Amino acid sequence: MDKQIDVAVIMGSDSDLPVVAETLKIFDKFGIKYSVNIASAHRTAEFVKQCVNNAVANGAKAFIAVAGMSAALPGVVASETVLPVIGVPMEGKALSGMDALFSIAQMPPSIPVACMSIGKAGAKNAAIFALEIIAVSNKAVSEQLLQYRKEMKEQILSKDEKLNKIGYRKYLEETKK
Repeated sequence: MDKQIDVAVIMGSDSDLPVVAETLKIFDKFGIKYSVNIASAHRTAEFVKQCVNNAVANGAKAFIAVAGMSAALPGVVASETVLPVIGVPMEGKALSGMDALFSIAQMPPSIPVACMSIGKAGAKNAAIFALEIIAVSNKAVSEQLLQYRKEMKEQILSKDEKLNKIGYRKYLEETKK
């Protein structure tokens, strides 16, 4: 057996790694154990199946599948497991990621995939969504998520206070630096 993990991340191409790094940074911050693989739904179908089986054997509680263009990877991963699969559509050149978004969002009935937004925001949300899945049975992760949200709230309130104190012109000048 390899290493115990909480989440398996599978991306369709190494060009997806800068976006996937946003997911991994959040997992690192929360102390979440994960695996990362590059596997193509079309070119390495057997390897995708192997990645899924290994992740399940190593204790994964959820999958994040990142793909562009036809974005078949999340659906293929979902077809190999009953664990939750979170799809992240990648921005592409031809259709700006809309093709990937529609491919993930329009899964046929009975093999669901949760669909996040396109690109880095989707990668961050996928990490948070995976943490929420883990938090169902892990009180420590649940408490970390509550603290994370509290910190976000405090940051926004602090920004609001500063905006109202110095005015929008000065605030904009300071944010450009």
